Amino acid sequence: MTEESPIKLLNDLVKGQTARIHDFTEENDTCARLEEMGVTPGEEISVVRYAPLGDPIEIRVRGYNLSLRKEEADLIQVTEI
Repeated sequence: MTEESPIKLLNDLVKGQTARIHDFTEENDTCARLEEMGVTPGEEISVVRYAPLGDPIEIRVRGYNLSLRKEEADLIQVTEI
């Protein structure tokens, strides 16, 4: 039996870390826009890099890189892989 990783926010991951999208912290227009860009529950996501001041964050999802503001990354719940 495997133990599930705890749910974290995307901003809690470090550069190079990979996780699976669990859900969003709330349902709003920003989350809907993120889903349209391929950031959907169940997808594997990895942190490519953070800007020098921590905002924005560059992630890799569905084979392409996407930059998100810190406020957007705070809406995404993930579980580590």
